Amino acid sequence: MSDHKELRIRSKVISEGVNRVPNRAMLRAVGFTDEDFKKPMIGVASTWSEVTPCNMHIDHLAREAKKGVQANGGAPLIFNTITVSDGISMGHEGMLYSLPSREVIADSIEIVTNAERFDALVAIGGCDKNTPACLMAIGRMNLPAVYVYGGTIQPGKHNGKDVDIVTAFEAVGQYHEGKISEEELHQVECRVCPGPGACGGMYTANTMASAAEAMGMSLPGSSSTPAISKAKAVECVDAGRAVIELLEKNIRPRDIMTKEAFENAITVIMALGGSTNAFLHLLAIAHSVQVDLTLDDFERIRLRVPHLADLKPSGKYVMQDLNDVGGVAGVMKLLLEKGLLHGDCLTVTGKTLAENLAEAAPLSEFQDVIRSMDNPLKPSGPLVVLRGNLAPEGAVAKMSGLKINRFSGPARVFNSEEETTQAIIKDEIQKGDVVVIRYVGPKGGPGMPEMLSVTAMIVGKGLGGEVALMTDGRFSGGSHGFVVGHVAPEAQIGGPIGLLQDGDIITIDSETQSISFDVSPEELEQRAKKWVKPSLKFTSGVLAKYAKLVSSASTGAVTDLDL
Repeated sequence: MSDHKELRIRSKVISEGVNRVPNRAMLRAVGFTDEDFKKPMIGVASTWSEVTPCNMHIDHLAREAKKGVQANGGAPLIFNTITVSDGISMGHEGMLYSLPSREVIADSIEIVTNAERFDALVAIGGCDKNTPACLMAIGRMNLPAVYVYGGTIQPGKHNGKDVDIVTAFEAVGQYHEGKISEEELHQVECRVCPGPGACGGMYTANTMASAAEAMGMSLPGSSSTPAISKAKAVECVDAGRAVIELLEKNIRPRDIMTKEAFENAITVIMALGGSTNAFLHLLAIAHSVQVDLTLDDFERIRLRVPHLADLKPSGKYVMQDLNDVGGVAGVMKLLLEKGLLHGDCLTVTGKTLAENLAEAAPLSEFQDVIRSMDNPLKPSGPLVVLRGNLAPEGAVAKMSGLKINRFSGPARVFNSEEETTQAIIKDEIQKGDVVVIRYVGPKGGPGMPEMLSVTAMIVGKGLGGEVALMTDGRFSGGSHGFVVGHVAPEAQIGGPIGLLQDGDIITIDSETQSISFDVSPEELEQRAKKWVKPSLKFTSGVLAKYAKLVSSASTGAVTDLDL
């Protein structure tokens, strides 16, 4: 640590002066000494929890980050925040709390870091909402900070094949269809999650970790390192060192998370075929750093970035396979060489993205996890923004792994996920239908629940690609098939999706990027006059507060937009 530069940019208010004797007395109880009060105080935000494999090991990683801070002249303090397991909360009322947890995590990190007057921050996340939440808090406070991803789970093994959590969701549909026995279903249940780490495909956790690395907010190569590898623990020590260097150089998150950095993140996500949740989360993070990012930016970048990664849910491989052939850093090196990334963006190493990637190994020569630029899975990115009379503010679709680009059929309208699930189980959904699940948006859900159970059951029933599904809710990063989410405005506030009726012909076209239904403006006006706004589903507690504050999906579903 530099001897001449004062790094206690905020903690000095605690560590000096006779009036702060009581404050320091409290810190002495947790282990501070006279020497510690001369050092910058660094918060280590840990999302450790036993409620999900994604986060069960993060207590160990937080202690490694603490060692890195101590070894480089800082005084670290670990504090915890919550996590919600999306996989466990999926398919029932628990999923209403998943997206709101992003706000609670961000708020709690902001509260503790500001209350304790930390000078800088290392934040460590695992499950889906952790990464965006940590980055939102980091962006709001604009203190020197490094984000560490807890890492991906290893794939399980069943019948000689790699399996993961989505295998289990799809196996439920196969069981209901009579394709597998109850014993086989139980074997899948017991084998898909072998230990610590976030869900293994290019689902939301790995998507957002990749975005964090692409934005320069985590150390090079860290987003694809497996959870249980020795390298992951070393990264945490390195993050402790890096945050002190950022403090010395006065490099702040808003110096790193620029508009160009967000464009890099979108580029990487398109190439990897990431989760549609990236739209929500990147819009929210951009809001936290006051960067003007819109759905149009995603679409502009999508058109020039090919889809290269053959990763689950629509492909064959998982994140550990990608790590073994060069990782996200190898993919970024390729993209930079092709002129698709802004190489001059600053990162948490204090170097530019191009300088970091110059030191990265290229992708392995003989591998098929990542396609070459001249043989992509798709010539443009698979995450498509759709607009039309059903979604004037926009909707998003993931078109990877699909053989068709256009779907037209009669609406089968449901006002809850449970109604839809029962209809699928009873074989009431036919080939050619467009299944609509509405009143499940940010306000209507509330909390914009994910529809992985429904999409997985459709696939398990053999209807993948044979029916379309659209919703003002969300999809898990594990969902695949002809699915459209984030339809905005949502039904709860009078969006056109709330005016749909059974039998209306819906057309979804990714080529023309349109989503429409064949109802005249006059008919729509009549339906709108008869529409009655439903009451919010909760009148007290966290979901009531969330429903009143949350913005549209098209602006990231944030809770501080118009305050």
